[in-house]
Amino acid sequence: MKLLLLSMLSFVFIASSALALSKPDFVVVSQPKPVAAFSLLPVLGNTEGFPVLSAQGVTAVDLDSSVVMYEKNADQTLLPASTTKIMTALVAMDYYPDDYVVKVKPLSVVGQKMGLIAGEEMVAKDLLKGLLIYSANDAAEALAADYPGGREMFVAAMNMKAARYHLDHTLFANPTGLDGEDHVSTARDLVRLSQIAMQNPEFAQIVGTKETRVTSVDGEIAHYLININELLGVVDGVVGIKTGWTEDARENLVTYIERDGHKIIIALLGSQDRFGETRELIDWIFENYSWQEVKF
Repeated sequence: MKLLLLSMLSFVFIASSALALSKPDFVVVSQPKPVAAFSLLPVLGNTEGFPVLSAQGVTAVDLDSSVVMYEKNADQTLLPASTTKIMTALVAMDYYPDDYVVKVKPLSVVGQKMGLIAGEEMVAKDLLKGLLIYSANDAAEALAADYPGGREMFVAAMNMKAARYHLDHTLFANPTGLDGEDHVSTARDLVRLSQIAMQNPEFAQIVGTKETRVTSVDGEIAHYLININELLGVVDGVVGIKTGWTEDARENLVTYIERDGHKIIIALLGSQDRFGETRELIDWIFENYSWQEVKF
């Protein structure tokens, strides 16, 4: 499987120079930002009472300083489930203009669906809403099927991006997040991927949407989308980004928080209570960390 993916990656690398992408890629910061003479850094005050979480892998990072505020098995490869769709969205956004019309092909899709019908025509931006708001597997498959070279080349492009972003423990085998031994990621990689994704204003706007309605191009078919993220609009500062669940992966959640001028991303994989544990971790961070000016 890995040899096949490497072959596809080589093909896509060569072919990608011939493809006119609709939007530029976003800058990848592979190293922490240079620190000024004075820098505001999160400092842990209370060193007792660390959260005890059921999640198998967790990372919480202060984005401005790159300080890791909490971690547990941050580099353990785990099943990402539908957090995969963060990368699915980035590949689709690179190739499809917002007004590009996708004609839905006959698809065999399991899991969460927005109810796409074969032959239905949807603009790419509305499929992205189904993908990220409602975590629709049929939206992921429709976007992948219309890509040059089809689904296999779409997945190869996902892996090419993962390599470009230095997601060293991440490998994708499908655009939806269905489980497989060749479909893995880590809490640390998902924090990094999410930081890059949230630089894209369109991505950030979609994942911050509580609910919306989209229609086919002719207006005949409507799809109502409600965000699965139970923390969005409920916990102060949560503005996205992506849930994930399968029976084997258990509960996954990547969360972006903006509060009191601070930006934090938390990735939590393999949890028994993704929303409760993420809320607990957010509360613990803001109760026990203070941001202090540190001289270098």
